[in-house]
Amino acid sequence: MEQVIIYTDGGVRGNHQRENVGGWGAVLKYGPHVKELYNGVRNTTNNRMEIKAVIEALKAMKKYNIPVVVHSDSAYVVNCMNNKWYQKWRNNGWMTSANKPVENREMWMELIDLVEKFSFITFVKVKGHSGNELNELADRLANKGMDMLS
Repeated sequence: MEQVIIYTDGGVRGNHQRENVGGWGAVLKYGPHVKELYNGVRNTTNNRMEIKAVIEALKAMKKYNIPVVVHSDSAYVVNCMNNKWYQKWRNNGWMTSANKPVENREMWMELIDLVEKFSFITFVKVKGHSGNELNELADRLANKGMDMLS
């Protein structure tokens, strides 16, 4: 069965500093077709860029009834999706199990809205910087996004 394969990555130069530059990259592959997306953001976090990469990849999709496999080196993103953390957050009024507000709530809400449009979507954790061609490309695209702002 045909499917869309997506690889995403996000990063920040100067993470946890007041002034920093972030970037996200995504690669969408459908058969022989490959689409590359990227952009840069000022004063952000690595986690926000990881989420943003997936959001932008899914927003680029034109159909929701085709199987999609999202690959990410972000345990934060993959665990949230695969372990359904977001369902618990919603049920708890967007509070964590430690009774603290969920970080990046607005981004999670946007991502979840997108994910729920798809009939078949899975998330796969990949090891970053391990030679996977499409993961390395997503990383280069995220850096290209940061370069735009440097």
